[in-house]
Amino acid sequence: MAADPFRIRDHVANFDDIVGDIRALSLATRESVAMEANVAYGGEPDETLDIFLPVDAKPGMPIHMFIHGGYWRMFSKEDYSCVAETITRSGAVAAIVDYSLMPKVRMDVLIAQVRKAKSFLLAHARHFGAAPDRLSVSGHSAGAHLATFLFHRSNEPSGIVSAFLLGGLYDLKPLQTSFLRDEIALTDEEVQRFTPMNHKHDPATRISIMTGERETSPFGQQAKAFTERLIAQGLAASASQVAGGDHMSTVRDLAVSGTPAATALRASIADAG
Repeated sequence: MAADPFRIRDHVANFDDIVGDIRALSLATRESVAMEANVAYGGEPDETLDIFLPVDAKPGMPIHMFIHGGYWRMFSKEDYSCVAETITRSGAVAAIVDYSLMPKVRMDVLIAQVRKAKSFLLAHARHFGAAPDRLSVSGHSAGAHLATFLFHRSNEPSGIVSAFLLGGLYDLKPLQTSFLRDEIALTDEEVQRFTPMNHKHDPATRISIMTGERETSPFGQQAKAFTERLIAQGLAASASQVAGGDHMSTVRDLAVSGTPAATALRASIADAG
């Protein structure tokens, strides 16, 4: 039987080592970068975010929101504090976001939460020394999926100037027959409602989509298809691939200066003005 292309640890031999690296980097970031922990963006216990500030903080900075992955059912903002290292070195305020996990709640709750976090940051950016018109977002894997719901097309501007999507999921249908079938049990209605390929997006948002060369085929295929869909909708969207990168090494590299992932993240922040 062929290995499930969505079960990442079957395709990344050092999966646990990389997770350990990310957590160690995140601990170091929390100890070295000025931060305000567990800022409530909503009324539920999981609705918090951590704010990290650049060394040379000053009024009017960009602000960048990062959404972690984990197939919507694992990890937390503390696991990915390390991404704030690159964000703050880019001269931006970092907001690392937490959200509830499936299957305790359904996906509509997660999407409502990240939208609530965006609204909170737009309303309170100046409190953290940032400019609300310089908001950008990034996410990895399931976090990239959730990030797409922050720049939907509507009668009002989305408020997201640029987005960087790493190793994302843009078509949920294949997950219904993956190892996640019993764990998160996506319904047909959820697949239809929450597949990014089915939605229209804000043409004012600039999008950068990245995958690793060693990702399993669905990730590369979905990245290509979603990029094409965004371009067809009038967005400035581009796709790139990290030579030798896999689903986990690329997200670790968000915190490693000079890597393709960190460089792309910095470019997306710069796109926010």
